[in-house]
Amino acid sequence: MSEWKKVKIGDFLTEREGRYKPDDSKISNYKRLDKIDFSGAIHISDKPTKTDMIIVHPGDLVISGINVAKGAVAVYQGDEPVCATIHYSSYTFDSSKVDLDYFKYFVKSPAFIVALQKQVKGGIKTEIKPKHLLPLEISIPDLQTQQEIVKKISLQLQKTEQLSIEIESQKNYIKQLRQNILQQAIEGKLTADWRKHNPVIKGNPDYDAEALFEQIQKERSNEKKQKQLSPITDEEKPFKIPDGWKWVRLGEIIKEPPRNGYSPKAVDFETPIKTLKLGAVTYGIFDPNEYKYINEEIPKDAYCWLKNGDFLIERSNSVEYVGICAIYTGKDNEFMYPDLLMRFKTQDILSKQYIHTALISPFNRSYFMNSAKGAQKTMPKINQDCVVNTMIPLPSIAEQKEIVIRVEKQLQAISNLDNQIIEHEQLTKQLMQSILKDAFEEE
Repeated sequence: MSEWKKVKIGDFLTEREGRYKPDDSKISNYKRLDKIDFSGAIHISDKPTKTDMIIVHPGDLVISGINVAKGAVAVYQGDEPVCATIHYSSYTFDSSKVDLDYFKYFVKSPAFIVALQKQVKGGIKTEIKPKHLLPLEISIPDLQTQQEIVKKISLQLQKTEQLSIEIESQKNYIKQLRQNILQQAIEGKLTADWRKHNPVIKGNPDYDAEALFEQIQKERSNEKKQKQLSPITDEEKPFKIPDGWKWVRLGEIIKEPPRNGYSPKAVDFETPIKTLKLGAVTYGIFDPNEYKYINEEIPKDAYCWLKNGDFLIERSNSVEYVGICAIYTGKDNEFMYPDLLMRFKTQDILSKQYIHTALISPFNRSYFMNSAKGAQKTMPKINQDCVVNTMIPLPSIAEQKEIVIRVEKQLQAISNLDNQIIEHEQLTKQLMQSILKDAFEEE
């Protein structure tokens, strides 16, 4: 039976010191550590940052202070030093006292979580910096026993790792399946059989998109004058749409030009004025829990108050989210919207759900991502011109409604599969934690 001893992590880890401004010449030629994922893989990028930096040398142990307990720990194995923001810390380690794989497994274990909760104010919710990590007291066995534990864990985790790979594959498949459904919807493929029984009736907007478009233009002629948009050329059309459909620009079917919101300074106490965060829109469905308070009097007739049925689109975010949109489903005048969002209203005759489907389809997601511009790669922007020139394949009113019904039915079936995958993922994580718990219990 091996003897476990109480030691401080600082007995075998030594922090690399040094802090540098982002424009310091000493780090100007270094690439940047972008992130450490939860499997322990390091990702390098050239993204700029305004945050102070540290230097990571080849062979250093690197730890994410935010996600250390989730497994964001790795040994940097590059040939040249890299820099990282101060949300990371870098260490040399004494291999005569600790097996590195043992320590990497340990920080994913319940034993590490318990140690943090007992010895660090705020526990795992605290960003773990060297001042928290190095004084932490833990129990470890001798080096030989550490190596034996690593072998045991590795064998046991092989099955869970295979399960994790399979689950990740299933999640990617589900994501692609969702995208395919949205794309098929706006290409008319989901309703091909419906059109056989519901042919085009010229002049009837219920069954003729050209007539629908003409009706919208008549209604818009009585509204505030809007910018004239260029006709859609054949070269612009990315795919063929069914007979009876019409390519239009979003700016031709909305009530007024999109408008940016307003972002006064937020406060950390409750007030009567709530303004949305970007997270209220980021996943394509309005989330009423993503808001903050402001301490400022805003008249109830101000433009920045939302009405039920408004569209909100992200005009600035990381490139994978810029342009994503959601339909506001809250109460009138319950929330304001911030400057990083744009708002617009579609004509009442249109199906809001169909327009939303078109805007979050792969075709328009690609359009927004490719149109986003800006000096900062991390927060590119789209403007009002980009939004109003978005192309929408417009079906008749009746077919819009049928498309929405079919999309919702298929997406619900996919959500059921997704829930099963999430359940399997949770079980796999529980199995992994059980293996690590058993491994790090003192014998």
